[in-house]
Amino acid sequence: MHLDSDTALVTCSGISNTGKLTTKVSDALHRRCPGIIECSLAARSDPEKLRDVLAHAKRIVIIDGCSDCCGRKKLKEHGYDPDIHVIATECGIVKNGMEDPRFDEIELLTSVVREKLR
Repeated sequence: MHLDSDTALVTCSGISNTGKLTTKVSDALHRRCPGIIECSLAARSDPEKLRDVLAHAKRIVIIDGCSDCCGRKKLKEHGYDPDIHVIATECGIVKNGMEDPRFDEIELLTSVVREKLR
């Protein structure tokens, strides 16, 4: 698979509220930033697909849910560093187990990432 991506967005997409939040934010950004966010996927995606996306992206954005930085660790395994790295818990989001992300949290983190994309 060959993708000519401008910006690739990679999320931790874990099972906690902050991990689920990164997936929701990725979906929102993909819809709201056409022509900027060309590809978004979870860090735990098929390794071959992830490598291909990373190899063709001009800019890599990681959204991690917490300071475990699972998304960034997965990127490092493939030999890449993100151009932009956002951690939800460092943006005022509280990790609280298996709760679903709230709308205000999705909007907050989406705004933070959009600002960093400018």
